[in-house]
Amino acid sequence: MSDLYRVEALRLSLPDMTRKPLFGAAPRIEILKGMSFAIPRGQVLGIVGGSGSGKSTLGRALVRLLEPSSGRVTFDGTDLTHLSEPALRPLRHRFQMIFQDPMSSLNPRMSVARIIAAPLSLHGRANPRAEALDALERVGLPRSFGARYPHELSGGQRQRVGIARAIALRPDFILADEIVSGLDVSSQAQVLSILRDLVREMNLTLAFISHDLSVIRRLCDRVLVLHQGEIVEDAACETLFAAPQAAYTRELLEAIPEPDPKKPWFQRAS
Repeated sequence: MSDLYRVEALRLSLPDMTRKPLFGAAPRIEILKGMSFAIPRGQVLGIVGGSGSGKSTLGRALVRLLEPSSGRVTFDGTDLTHLSEPALRPLRHRFQMIFQDPMSSLNPRMSVARIIAAPLSLHGRANPRAEALDALERVGLPRSFGARYPHELSGGQRQRVGIARAIALRPDFILADEIVSGLDVSSQAQVLSILRDLVREMNLTLAFISHDLSVIRRLCDRVLVLHQGEIVEDAACETLFAAPQAAYTRELLEAIPEPDPKKPWFQRAS
């Protein structure tokens, strides 16, 4: 199985706006501290860690919404690290993102069909509306939902629209950033089931960011555990839950809610 992504010694720093001086530039804070890993084609990679661990920053570096400070991000043999926006544009349809809050990422003034069709139009598709309605059906929503607006949908339905928008361009890679964290348990299960089916049917490669290891376990083949901007564990999902190596991973596993608190952590995770 060939690698779709290769990440080598990735570092990324951002301005620390909490310490911005009255004059001059704000000091920079290093968010990612030399990460290296690969994502094989067709794999579902879980990226997990606590708040401030660098999960979302890493995700945005993968799809070049953020430019790394150093290191290299290679996508299907192309070095994305410092490509200009015009050079990136022909590749952008191949990697898409599903955002955490669909209400803030969906234009409230546009119908669902127009929201999904917009990127298709930008990439010159011949019949963007028809493809948008096809994408709606693939995520389990009727074509009639194309006439609705985001405020008319439930949270789970809005997130399905976000998925439909991401898959409409038939990408090779999708980044899903905490996309079920605001949903109830039933909607979470539906969204995860849709993603599993789409990965299989479309031969997608997926990076799924979450702070919730119980969700990661249901979906992912492999897991990166991040802590303070570093990878502290990189393991197959089954291996990680059966025999975690890093102390921080064990802490995350112990935090998984369990109806019987008398059980030790390793029985909770099994």
